[in-house]
Amino acid sequence: MATLTPYLLFDGNCHQAMDFYKSCFGGELTVLKVKDSAAKDHLPAIDLEKTINARLRSGNLEISASDWLRPDQPRIQGNTVCLYLSGGKPQGLKALFEKLSQGAEVTDPLKEEFFGVYGALNDRFGVRWMFQGAI
Repeated sequence: MATLTPYLLFDGNCHQAMDFYKSCFGGELTVLKVKDSAAKDHLPAIDLEKTINARLRSGNLEISASDWLRPDQPRIQGNTVCLYLSGGKPQGLKALFEKLSQGAEVTDPLKEEFFGVYGALNDRFGVRWMFQGAI
């Protein structure tokens, strides 16, 4: 069976963003730059320092990402991807929420709701996160 993994596209700051996520979640981060890949001869020199693929694995969490590498098409910023963290203990969700809140726009502070603990934010890289857990 296939595995669903969120994939994020950044505007030149993929490596920085993935380092930040690693500081929040721990785990193992692998990063491949264009200059170190087979794509180096097929992309403009301006893209050589960009990230062609990054992958963070920490327990059951996995995030993949790259920088936008389509010079013929503009990157469209938007909240088309939302990462949903659910389950676990409320104190664990709170710790992650606080870490990801650094430089973020907190749209829904993490608090107890009628359906459980809930919160949401747009992190400093423009990625939307939602948190939900049992009371």
